Amino acid sequence: MEDQSHTVGTFQVGDYLVFALLFVVSSGIGVFFAIKERKKTSSKEFLVGGRQMSCGPVALSLTASFMSAITVIGAPSDVYRYGALYIIFGVAYTFVVFLTAELFLPVFYRSGITSTYEYLELRFCRLVRVAATLMYIVQTILYTGVVVYAPALALNQVTGFDLWGSIFATGIVCTFYCTLGGLKAVVWTDAFQMVVMVVGFLTVLIQGASRAGGIESVWSTARSGGRIDFVDFDINPLRRHTFWTLSVGGTFTWLGIYGVNQSTIQRCISCKTEGHARWALYLNLLGLWIILFCAVVSGLIMYSFYSLCDPWSAGLVSAPDQLMPYFVMEILSEYPGLPGLFVACAFSGTLSTVAASINALATVTYEDFVSQRFRDLSNRSANWISKALCVVFGLACTTMAVAASYMGGIVQAALSIHGMCGGPMLGLFSLGILFPVTNLKGAVGGLMVGIALSFWAGVGAFFYPAHSNNTRPLELNTSGCNFTLAANGSNQTSVTSDRYWLADSWYSMSYLYYSAVGFIGTVAAGLLITLLTGPMDPKNVKPGLTRSVKDVICFCSEKFRETDLSDGNEDMGDFGMAWEKHTDVEGVIKMEEKVKNDSDNLRESGYSNAAFDHNETNRVQAKL
Repeated sequence: MEDQSHTVGTFQVGDYLVFALLFVVSSGIGVFFAIKERKKTSSKEFLVGGRQMSCGPVALSLTASFMSAITVIGAPSDVYRYGALYIIFGVAYTFVVFLTAELFLPVFYRSGITSTYEYLELRFCRLVRVAATLMYIVQTILYTGVVVYAPALALNQVTGFDLWGSIFATGIVCTFYCTLGGLKAVVWTDAFQMVVMVVGFLTVLIQGASRAGGIESVWSTARSGGRIDFVDFDINPLRRHTFWTLSVGGTFTWLGIYGVNQSTIQRCISCKTEGHARWALYLNLLGLWIILFCAVVSGLIMYSFYSLCDPWSAGLVSAPDQLMPYFVMEILSEYPGLPGLFVACAFSGTLSTVAASINALATVTYEDFVSQRFRDLSNRSANWISKALCVVFGLACTTMAVAASYMGGIVQAALSIHGMCGGPMLGLFSLGILFPVTNLKGAVGGLMVGIALSFWAGVGAFFYPAHSNNTRPLELNTSGCNFTLAANGSNQTSVTSDRYWLADSWYSMSYLYYSAVGFIGTVAAGLLITLLTGPMDPKNVKPGLTRSVKDVICFCSEKFRETDLSDGNEDMGDFGMAWEKHTDVEGVIKMEEKVKNDSDNLRESGYSNAAFDHNETNRVQAKL
């Protein structure tokens, strides 16, 4: 590493202009769709894009919102401290996308639902739906607030970028284009922001590799520093990162906040066809791999650059999350506008996550509460209510970001809540979809057990941090620093000798297993309670609400799919396929008791779930 001062540059006018351009373009996309779609007043048009979205923009949108600013800033820092084993997350991403596309998506897409939690009412009862929706609303507002605040704080402390200005700008801009353009604006803005993220990462990779002496030098330094170690098959669940925790634990963690998450599924069901939705997910997988690769290589370059003088140990930054912004300012500050490009890259992830959250929150609130209470709303009224909900949740998420500044250490706990809630929710949906015998008591009891177990482990770990023997941070060096070191003991984890016995076992479990614990607890308890209280007769489960393992395994066999419908007994099979096979949508629409004469209402009624009623199903089949 070359000689360096203990100070780095700050944001200049050019950087602010580049950053401001991100917000201007994002807002402009919202205005464009507000004008373009002004004659379409259906709430379905606003919330799910009329179900006419193409797979390309949806794929980019999924990737952008999946990779928040916490990922852009935090992942390279993780690689810097713990090594490139982080790239094994790519295995988890593969499993997550496959299971989402082949297990969960077909059920949600073919049912015609708009809120994923509507499925829980169809499968179990309204109480389960309401409980799951409320849990989703609380965790999403909390998580979204932290997603806005955490990177803004890191950037502020390193670059001097205005903290409150960035927080309020993020909240206002996201609310603005979500409210004006609906899901279409969110998807296309995400696509633009995904491009910004890739360009920002490439800028850091190119300049960083050049300043570190080239890729060969980076690889050699990283190898000598123990950062290039992809072979760690230790099955110990207490280890923070191993092949198994990243692949298996990572699959459960991300599937819980991806496969059954409203934000993800909402964009998938907005696609023109189920095939388009599948393609969007698999194209999104390619995007996830690209961003993951960029983040890991950025971390290795950063380590190579600071291999002899670690800024964190030297006291130049106060937290690991500040390492990436500090590194960017050091290598790019002499090029006006480029630091602003990286900050735009980081905030593109934030904007995508926040916008997706606002839109998803508005959707579940309207579908699960408003539309159930006021069933005679006109299309125009429904549309305006949906827009108002976007404003309300935009304000809520921004307020949460402000509140996060007063939480201190609670921020870490808030970030963990997203994963701890995801496991039990994944287990609940899995009970409904994979196990037709699961009854209502099993679903409710299983969910309660799963939540208790995952929160027990997660909250316990917050009060009793894992010992360094389990986290195993790699060595950092300050021997090459050419300035007086500031005292900084923040990178040392203090562990008392009189620790509670659970602290070194249950509470020391890898954070990636919290979701798995919640999932296993929910499914195991749900099935046990179902067995004790009397299993449900699978024949009484409404058509299309379950999906067997055979369906997932044989997903690639068109012959199997056709055979599945050839017996003519569609009501006992996948009703969603029966819907797709018979395209007489008007015949289905006539099932609605409150059908209206105008074409917009006919289209909106076509998305109804009245098709799942057994009596109505028989009438539809008779007609078809």
